[in-house]
Amino acid sequence: MMTASPSPVPSPAEPWSPDSWRSRPALQQPTYPDAAAEARAQEELSALPPLVTSWEVETLKEEIAAAARGEGFLLWGGDCAETFADCRPQPITAKLKILLQMSLVLIHGLRLQVTRVGRFAGQYAKPRSSDVETIDGETLPSYRGDLVNGIEFEASARRPDPERMLRGYERSALTLNFIRSLSEGGFADLHHPEYWQLGFADHSPNAGAYQRRVAEIMTSVTMMEKLAGRHVSGLKRVDFYTSHEALHLTYEQALTHRVPRRDGWWDLSTHLPWIGMRTADPDGAHVEFFRGVRNPVAVKVGPSLGRDQLLRLLDRLHPDDEPGRLTLIHRLGAGRVDELLPPLVEAVRESGRTVLWVCDPMHGNTQKTAKGIKTRRFEDILAEVEESFTTHRELGSILGGIHFELTGEDVTECTGGARGLDEEGLERDYRSFVDPRLNYEQALEMALLIADRGRG
Repeated sequence: MMTASPSPVPSPAEPWSPDSWRSRPALQQPTYPDAAAEARAQEELSALPPLVTSWEVETLKEEIAAAARGEGFLLWGGDCAETFADCRPQPITAKLKILLQMSLVLIHGLRLQVTRVGRFAGQYAKPRSSDVETIDGETLPSYRGDLVNGIEFEASARRPDPERMLRGYERSALTLNFIRSLSEGGFADLHHPEYWQLGFADHSPNAGAYQRRVAEIMTSVTMMEKLAGRHVSGLKRVDFYTSHEALHLTYEQALTHRVPRRDGWWDLSTHLPWIGMRTADPDGAHVEFFRGVRNPVAVKVGPSLGRDQLLRLLDRLHPDDEPGRLTLIHRLGAGRVDELLPPLVEAVRESGRTVLWVCDPMHGNTQKTAKGIKTRRFEDILAEVEESFTTHRELGSILGGIHFELTGEDVTECTGGARGLDEEGLERDYRSFVDPRLNYEQALEMALLIADRGRG
């Protein structure tokens, strides 16, 4: 039976409410030309059913707590930014398939339960380095994700539209409904892994290694069921949890509710919201909002984060050391982990609190080609993962998860990998409007390499 965890109640000296963030500096928020229209959209959103449930959130919190103890592992992945146009069966199914395949490989290699967290069903808002963009002498508002405006460089598309919050909610609900239908309907049945093949068998250099893993797992499943004398029903479905960068605070507030028979407030737009580096000011609006919700919360931490700021984040977001409450996602860059990670780990240790450490090897390794195409090198991504495992082990800490930007499709956005994609090859099928993602083959290869090192 699940036991309720203690509520992270704000200090009596600092009363909290779902709108108390409005008294703090709120970065990366859209400026709507019609404030009344924004208020109407928020009111309509507030009356709609939640996208996730509090008991799903609590279950994820327990799994995060287990990963922080070294008893599980988080595989976290998906698009850098979802678009409304990609709310279609094929892209959604492809992301689920690659997360399933990667998790199968990691379970086999790491000998741990793997929790699957997708950057989907809500990853519609993106931070920008500038409020405006200029092309050929024309200046327009920057594209802030489909939740806010359109990517087309036209005045009508770039105008922030609060009705898009409702469209984002609808797309998130449709995505979640499809994911739940697949996961409940046998899509992930381990008795039939052929249902979620991605077409590697004929051409991928890693096909043989993957098929051998599947065969070994199926042998184990068959033996276990023969010994038990029955099918194991738990092998017929898996859980997927949702996450997104909780950037748009009006949207998050609208979907934050009290629930029957549970204390506190719950952000029911997603299971696992995270705070990005640009909005992680301990005195800022985002930290203020998330200090008061019951969800597990993650924070991206990078090279610019100082010890004092980290300790203040722990005090605000993780005051009671509630198991599973706080995840720190470090994004440091290949070749810098052994220098930058130890002070962060030591600061958390000195605070007396436990967090889940997750490595994001993508954002610290972004570069541009000679033609100005944004990309990431597979070798740099893998290097940061390996350095993170090694450094945590040397510090007596636990790396309990990996956070990838990836897709289940055959895009060409990151160079390298077994098939040797080079800079010229990027132009074959480069689709991302924001950040480059591992394609399905590179993602599976990454999982195989991580699993091999885990077994070692």
